Amino acid sequence: MSIETLSTNSAFGGTQGVYRHRSSATGTDMTYSVYVPPHADGAKLPVLWYLSGLTCTHANVTDKGGFRGACAEHGVIFIAPDTSPRGDDVPDDDAYDFGKGAGFYVDATQEPWAAYFHMRSYVEDELPALIAGQFPMADLNRQGITGHSMGGHGALTIGLRNAGRFVSISAFAPIASPLACPWGEKALGGYLGPDRAAWREYDAVALIEDGARAGALLIDQGDADQFLVEQLKPELLRDACAAAGIDLTLRMQPGYDHSYYFIESFMADHIAWHAERLKG
Repeated sequence: MSIETLSTNSAFGGTQGVYRHRSSATGTDMTYSVYVPPHADGAKLPVLWYLSGLTCTHANVTDKGGFRGACAEHGVIFIAPDTSPRGDDVPDDDAYDFGKGAGFYVDATQEPWAAYFHMRSYVEDELPALIAGQFPMADLNRQGITGHSMGGHGALTIGLRNAGRFVSISAFAPIASPLACPWGEKALGGYLGPDRAAWREYDAVALIEDGARAGALLIDQGDADQFLVEQLKPELLRDACAAAGIDLTLRMQPGYDHSYYFIESFMADHIAWHAERLKG
């Protein structure tokens, strides 16, 4: 598979790269960023995936996430894919919370979305296989996953569905239960159709209720987040984890909103938390 290097920059002794390839999952060109920290020749490094939120691309966290120093310190590769397929032929919606930039990490079944919107398959299958070939130092036996908002939803659901693959799961201000909020109702209904039973594999709370388990979860949530009450609802995840006996650390951070200032403030904590669990 042909991979185009769009940019590389030295940072904290490692290399921040941005790459593009033709995706078979989405039928479009897809762009992603990878930070490889400094390491000895022949070393194998754990991998942390970061999934971004509504309206974002790989660039938001790459430019504003503040992760490279901590990744260099702990020896963790950091990978950030895009949030949806893009291109002139890709269908879109006038609203920010559906269509391009709002893939919700699902495999769409409804037209016109089903032809392109396969972000679940892209993140779970295609991109990891690409990374394995492109970065031989990446140890895909040691993977963690995190994300923000819609990407927090993606991290939780992908991590819970693939518990044998992801050693560690965390999130920043995740959409805890898309079945129970306007963002989720719109996205899952539009991409998957009206049968709410088909939505459950894309809802962290429903997955836990249906038997999915994780060793531990770390969630940071700002208490001044403008989306907290209507869209995010971390209390639903807290209650589901309590009922299932899942070790959830839910940290309500006073004064923090939904922005990348919030993410940057706690990114190093999350990387250290993942690194501890991803030790070889």
